[in-house]
Amino acid sequence: MLIAYAQLALSMALVGANVGVAKLLAAALPIPMIACLRCLLACLLLWPLARLREGRVRVAGGVLRNLALQALFGTALYNAGLLAGLRLTTALEGGLVLATLPAVVALGSALWLRERLAPRQWLAAALAAGGMGAITLARLGDAGGAGSALGNALIFAGVCGEAAYVLLAKRIAGRVPVITASFWMQAWSALMLLPFCLPRLGAVAALGDPALAGLLAFHSLTASVLCLLLWYAGLQRVPAGVAGVFTGFLPATAALTAVLLLGERVTPVHGIGFALTGASLLLATWPRRAAQ
Repeated sequence: MLIAYAQLALSMALVGANVGVAKLLAAALPIPMIACLRCLLACLLLWPLARLREGRVRVAGGVLRNLALQALFGTALYNAGLLAGLRLTTALEGGLVLATLPAVVALGSALWLRERLAPRQWLAAALAAGGMGAITLARLGDAGGAGSALGNALIFAGVCGEAAYVLLAKRIAGRVPVITASFWMQAWSALMLLPFCLPRLGAVAALGDPALAGLLAFHSLTASVLCLLLWYAGLQRVPAGVAGVFTGFLPATAALTAVLLLGERVTPVHGIGFALTGASLLLATWPRRAAQ
């Protein structure tokens, strides 16, 4: 069980670390190009992996259309919001905004899928909104600060796209193998993003810098492949409710990366944001007590 816990923790830690990596990439390359190249690199690894572990990489037409929508919201919109937002705000605040995802998914389940939410899930959503509100109010009142209310709003738009991906994934759960579904999502995403890359194709010359090319490879292989494989490997031995607790590693690692790698400064406002979003994460994902 400890190995499964380690897999889940490492998966979310890598997601958090990629917030800082994405900020560095967004400062050097066009946003559509980063996302498109990330998807293409992931496809190069996911295709043979799916063939090896899951056989034929084919899905039914209805499922393929659902995967296209997941790609639109969960890859294209999420990455556009995240990368555009990180050009304006800090990686530290970006990680805090991403931590609202479980609460947004819960609200989406209630409003779209008509699922009934427990009182603690409504409270989790309120705490997440409070964390966002604290950061936003601080940004609006501090024009000279390093963060940005607009940047945080763009990242939150990406969170909404990722939440839509999660809800769409519920419609085809169990109907397509995980790696195959991931391959088709990345392939759809690359096709959607390619037209936006072509006008600025010359920017790819920046990847002649080995450090930048290495960051892009790390970003693609960890965020689009390794995180997924680690997460689902852990889920094979850990209940989903317990696994959700490990999402708390996301904002923690994002903050650590922002401070150590990017030299960002933690303020009391960030402390309030961490407290509220951390409480929201625990409420939204902590497993229910078994019935006696």
